[in-house]
Amino acid sequence: MGLRLSVWLHSGAECTPSSTSPWSSLAVPLSARLAVLLGSSPAPPGHVHSQWSSVHHSPHFLLSACEEEVTRAPVEQSSDGARAERGVRSGLHIWELLWSPEQRGSHAVIGVSTKNCPLQASGYSVLVGGDSQSWGWELKTNQLWHDGKSAGYYPGKRNSQHFEQHFTDSDPSLDIPNQVLLVLDADAGSLGFVVNGSFLGAAFGELPRDVDLFPAVSSVRGGATIRLRYLNGARREPPTLMALCRLSICENLKKHQSQTETLPLPPSLQRYLSSGLQLTE
Repeated sequence: MGLRLSVWLHSGAECTPSSTSPWSSLAVPLSARLAVLLGSSPAPPGHVHSQWSSVHHSPHFLLSACEEEVTRAPVEQSSDGARAERGVRSGLHIWELLWSPEQRGSHAVIGVSTKNCPLQASGYSVLVGGDSQSWGWELKTNQLWHDGKSAGYYPGKRNSQHFEQHFTDSDPSLDIPNQVLLVLDADAGSLGFVVNGSFLGAAFGELPRDVDLFPAVSSVRGGATIRLRYLNGARREPPTLMALCRLSICENLKKHQSQTETLPLPPSLQRYLSSGLQLTE
């Protein structure tokens, strides 16, 4: 649906799918619920869901004072993980993960876990997704992992001409940028990701219900710094009619390059629509 998420990005980075973006060819249609959530104001900084756990992380991960960043120590022959302080068992939720590609190395994994996922192991391995209690996306190879087994590549749709120059049959991996949005639908039991403004669809389905699920990462790279930020969440109920109307009106205004000032509406409604346009620009 061409939603823009620039209001959520750091340093003015752009996360907008466009007709020239190769990621847009891999995007799947958004549900109304997710479209409204992506177009809503983000949670304020310092939200409780933005913090890594001060207890549940490998001893080789160092926690920042704000608890929104973890940095892996330069330790050899160790796979190390961390999970968020707060988990969710219902609702639709979006987190932002910032992880520089230069700091990933091999076995750089993002995903979700239950509270029983191991967070440290000897040697170099995929930790998040390495057991039955976690589901992970390995960013270097683009492989999905669960229960210690590869579940294929993500995104699975890779026949776009935009990407032909980026991978071959022997190396089908895509370069994942600094920022990835993690989309967890605990009601539907699914996990997906947004890259460069494009929702790539469900990476995993059939996640356990009525169990706390936590954003989680694992790394083997010394000096890797990973930042977590909670962006938004919604309960099981469908979006309100007012939110759906604003989304539809704003999309049509953008399509026709119109401004709210051109509409014969009271100032309060113009401000309401204007705020929606700012979030989707």
